[in-house]
Amino acid sequence: MILVPIGSGKVGSCLVIFLMSNKFKIAIFSSGSGSNFEAIVKAKIPNVEISFLFCNVEDAFVLERAKNLEVQSIILSHKGYKLRKEYEEKILSTIEKYSLDLIVLAGFKRILSPFFTSKFPFKIINLHPSILPAFTGLHAPRQALEYGSKFTGCTVHFVDEGIDTGPIILQGVVEVAQDDNEETLLNKINAKEHEILPESIKLISEDKLIIEGRKVLIKD
Repeated sequence: MILVPIGSGKVGSCLVIFLMSNKFKIAIFSSGSGSNFEAIVKAKIPNVEISFLFCNVEDAFVLERAKNLEVQSIILSHKGYKLRKEYEEKILSTIEKYSLDLIVLAGFKRILSPFFTSKFPFKIINLHPSILPAFTGLHAPRQALEYGSKFTGCTVHFVDEGIDTGPIILQGVVEVAQDDNEETLLNKINAKEHEILPESIKLISEDKLIIEGRKVLIKD
């Protein structure tokens, strides 16, 4: 809210103007290093406001990144909650005041149940380090190496009630070299993730996506 003086010099006469923010508000959920969190912040996506970082691991390095990048952090450990629903209810009560337009899961090492995801239909996206539907679940780069894949990559998708099953927004492809190991392959994938995740957020914030069943179409 701002106060703008009006009238012909009369003291105390002013017009009250309420400024409404039209920013697209997102929260980033992360549990680990946070390289994708940093990539999103540094991308400075037009009209996108990062309301906060949510982290469930009290000593995760992503919290240091958030501090350095001057992004508010909300830390809420899942430890001490016997039921997943109890923990998710606490998350919901904690974040409800922010009126989020999108939740971005970027290395968030917790599976969100349908109880939580149903509250945000097509408002939660996830980043997975494979070209879905291949190599779902944990250690996707390792799975690609063990399978002998020549190419792998990463996927940004909407979150539904399954695990890595939601409609696909963008995918990035990397070549698997003969001398790649899990670490070198993951580094390649991470570089591609830093491209497609901010771009996916940008497309959503600009209302550029059309969802038709499992297909996500990009408007011209």
